[in-house]
Amino acid sequence: MGYAHGYATAIMHRGRVPMEPVDFVPDWADGPRKTKHYPGTDRLPLPAGPAYPAYATVERGLLTPAGGGGPAFDLGLLAGLLRDSYGLVGRRLGVQANTDLNALPFYPLANWSRGTASGGGLYPVSVYWVSGPSAPVPPGVHHYAPRHHALRRLLTGDVSGVVREALGEGAPGPDTDQYLVLGVKYWQNSFKYNSFSFHAVSMDVGALLGTWRTWAGARGTALEPALWFDEERLARLLGVDGDEEGIFAVVPLPWAGYGVAARPGAGAPAAPLPAPPPEVSVRHRDRERSRTVLDFEALTAMQRATAAGATARPAPGALAPAAAAAPGQERAETPLPRRAPLARDVRGALRARRSSFGRFAAERPLDGAHLTSCLAAAAGGSRLGGDAAAAGADGLVKMYALVNHVAGVEPGTYEYVPDGDPGALRCVSAEPPGAFLQDNYFLANYNLEQAAAVLVPTIRTHSVLDAVGDRGYRLVNALIGGVAQATYTAAAALDVGCGVALGFDNIAYRERFGLLETDEMPLLIMMLGHERRGASDFRFEIA
Repeated sequence: MGYAHGYATAIMHRGRVPMEPVDFVPDWADGPRKTKHYPGTDRLPLPAGPAYPAYATVERGLLTPAGGGGPAFDLGLLAGLLRDSYGLVGRRLGVQANTDLNALPFYPLANWSRGTASGGGLYPVSVYWVSGPSAPVPPGVHHYAPRHHALRRLLTGDVSGVVREALGEGAPGPDTDQYLVLGVKYWQNSFKYNSFSFHAVSMDVGALLGTWRTWAGARGTALEPALWFDEERLARLLGVDGDEEGIFAVVPLPWAGYGVAARPGAGAPAAPLPAPPPEVSVRHRDRERSRTVLDFEALTAMQRATAAGATARPAPGALAPAAAAAPGQERAETPLPRRAPLARDVRGALRARRSSFGRFAAERPLDGAHLTSCLAAAAGGSRLGGDAAAAGADGLVKMYALVNHVAGVEPGTYEYVPDGDPGALRCVSAEPPGAFLQDNYFLANYNLEQAAAVLVPTIRTHSVLDAVGDRGYRLVNALIGGVAQATYTAAAALDVGCGVALGFDNIAYRERFGLLETDEMPLLIMMLGHERRGASDFRFEIA
């Protein structure tokens, strides 16, 4: 049994048995930047990207599988993808219940909104673009700088063959010489969350991948991420210490003009794939702001454990033994109302996305059609694509709903049955869940009794680890991160408030759902509902 089994158990019980280091207090004054910093590197400003088409709705992105035929990427589309997902797009200063409110009016601590959610608003994911000769810029390795919406050139020269070789046989995605590589600089998160950090950042990766798949899928273009590859080789290429920054995903980009010989005439044959260059590495290094950087034993152990089997891509169907259990047939079933269409374009929904932080208002019940849409979107967000889907990951996540104030749905605890459209709810408990929700939430930034409904994804974590090894922990949390991001995006499309949290008693939820005899684990909670009218707010859009 690998290390990840023990870590998963500790995460599940941390509400009752604190994880080490107990009584840890972050040194906020010595915290890291919210991005990597490469001084002395050339900066390539990116365009704003083309206008986002009105037909590219959240409905298409989340609920209609991309079947191909959409546009291949070019520099403009890449710029749009990066800005809409991870770039800074506006300043937020709403009066809300989160603990950082007093600091937000001061410019150095301002809250800059992004399309993708991140645990604690820390954004530890590093986005690298490895570009080959088919791009309109000199080939090389670039780091996306969200604050400037620009690329920092870290290396010049075609190293796309290194990424292709690291992906290995059977890698998902198109033949290409353009790749997005996702790393996680742990200290950007662990300075606050210590040993819990690995759990949080692996969801951040899934949230970002989910945004990209929704953004591209709404335009008809499928992105197929790889989670299994030679991580050690890519860490060397990027010039990072494998213990300090994990490489979590590679996304091959379908690229306009790739493989077409640069000579007149249509139908030119594809160029042969170049051989990977000899050992080469980025020489530029990230300059850390913190004077003191701490190591956490559990975090380092999880990075090493999940990197150890990085090249062992699971066989097709390998995850079948870990599939979600079927909903209980003996439970009373409540049909869901027909779902409301998610007609807002993806860019508009991402720009509108925010966390509600204590602003829910129980006096305005949620429309049942909106609950149906958010449940369907959450289920859609659990489809990660790529080598995870080939292994059977699309059937791993199961959804529960705790209903407080939804028109047409009695308060209670329910299993979600996604079969058919609009699906149904099966009653686990008819007891109103408001008091339970608030009693088992650890923080002060939400009153869960005021939320209209709380959605909870579960997954059989230990069965996934048994099926594909410790690296499966990254997959588990990437799926859950994708669910959270999809729910946020759908709620924004419907003009419904949303918030996501990890600070709850997981064991109490297992008891509530009747899961103690199973290995289903509730990993986060997602609150939905209307917000109070007339609350003080400030928004300044910069993109």
